[in-house]
Parts: sequence; structure tokens; C-alpha cells
Amino acid sequence: MKTNQHGGFGKNLPESRKPVGCSAQGESFSKRYNRRMSEFKFFHPIEVRYGDLDPQGHLNNAKYLTFFEQARVHYLIHLGLFTKDQSFMNIGVILADAHITFLAPIHYGDEVEVGVRTSKLGNKSMTVEQNIVDHASGKEMATGEIVMVTFDYASQNTIVIPNDWRDKISRFEGL
Repeated sequence: MKTNQHGGFGKNLPESRKPVGCSAQGESFSKRYNRRMSEFKFFHPIEVRYGDLDPQGHLNNAKYLTFFEQARVHYLIHLGLFTKDQSFMNIGVILADAHITFLAPIHYGDEVEVGVRTSKLGNKSMTVEQNIVDHASGKEMATGEIVMVTFDYASQNTIVIPNDWRDKISRFEGL
């Protein structure tokens, strides 16, 4: 685990950069989509490979979700909720909703890391905020909000977040 050493920063994007469906009701755009680095306690480094690029030389938009997923798995391992030799069928979470805001292009060779934090624990779901930052400068390249649902693959049903998961996440995140 790497702790944040970039300090808080952020920027408000112009109205034209707001994602579709973001309204004045509810959480503000800048609060929802411009998380400060200091809010993240866990970061995972990611290598940007040549095969991750689109024809324009930028990181392909589909790879952002892959980078987020890879960091989330390492977050779960760090919290002791999953092990490298465990089957993904036993991890017990599925992705229910995902939102990404692209702030700056990512290119081959960029040294980036993905921040992961759980911001909300519901009954059967958890909200996970993520960002991709430039390792050297701390510049935020993308942000994301993911909703994960706890799931029993044997019964094919959603389940209540297990108490040990809730305890470990709450302790780590200060929820």
C-alpha cells in the first residue's frame, strides 16, 4: 500500500464537461467527480502497455474500467477480504454501476497509479470511489464511482455485506 503524499488538489470542470445525467439536485458535480487525493489511503501502480492504447495513442476508454478493477482487487487483498489463490467465484462482489470522468489523456509509458476508497456501505452494496493519477505529479487523470453488490454465486442472489467485510472496510476507511 502507498499512502497519499500528493496533498489535496482538484479543479472544477466547466459546465460543458459535466457527465450526462448530473443535475443540480443531490451531490454537487465538483464533490462527486473531483475527489481530493488526500481522501485515498490506498493506491496501486498500473503499467500502461502499448496494447492498452487506441489508434490516437491514448489509453483506450475501456481500459479505465480494467485499471479500476485491477486496483479494486488489490484493495480487497490489502484489506484481507480476498487472497491471490482464491477463486473469483468466491470474492462475492459484482459490479452494478460504473461512472467514469476523463480529465486528461493517458499515454504509453505514463507512470500512473489508481486510488481506491470505499465511501459508503449500504445493506447489500458499497460505493467505491477511484481515480487515476500521474505518479510523479499527482495530477488527476480520471475519476470513477463504482457500486459493488455483495453476491452469492452458489444461490445466484445478492446478500447482505458480511460483518467481517463491513468491519475491515469501516476500520480502514474510517466509516
